[in-house]
Amino acid sequence: MNWNRAVWTVIAVIILITLGLEFTYLSDYDSHWWNHIPAFYAIYGFLCCLAIIYFAKFLAKNIVNRDIHYYD
Repeated sequence: MNWNRAVWTVIAVIILITLGLEFTYLSDYDSHWWNHIPAFYAIYGFLCCLAIIYFAKFLAKNIVNRDIHYYD
């Protein structure tokens, strides 16, 4: 088996296990309003990762990457 394929298989299994736990074991934990939304933490984590990626791209393009003659 290819190493890359094995890594993606492990990631897929972990995601399926966490989603299964989200809908079965953790579904009755409802001390906050957002715990009533199915897969809230998965969606929240995904959106935060996207925000971090786009913020890093913004920083890299507009602040870090300057013209070659910027300091002259």
